[in-house]
Amino acid sequence: QVQLVESGGGLVQPGGSLQLACATSRNIFRINDMGWYRQAPGRERELVAIITAGGLAMYADSVKGRFAISRDNAKNTVYLQMMSLKSEDTAVYYCSAGAYRGPQLIMRSDYWGQGTQVTVSS
Repeated sequence: QVQLVESGGGLVQPGGSLQLACATSRNIFRINDMGWYRQAPGRERELVAIITAGGLAMYADSVKGRFAISRDNAKNTVYLQMMSLKSEDTAVYYCSAGAYRGPQLIMRSDYWGQGTQVTVSS
């Protein structure tokens, strides 16, 4: 069974920063594009960032300039660095492995993590 294990969520004040991490197996990591989704209460799940297997990063307009996605091929881990956090960033964040379906920010997600809660509040 494929596992994507997320970590790094928590409570942070507005304007603060947080880094999420998602680790998986080498077989999955090396051939798949990796993405981060989020789902706020009462809202649909939305894709916020993708990084392709080749390292191309793309972002939703709502997080562009504040979030940065990266991947460490040696550790089979994808990261989401979140800066200048706002209350509207509060959500459960999910890691996913699959395939980018551009040119829009669309991804076919084959594997999912369990989610990690991010709460932005004073």
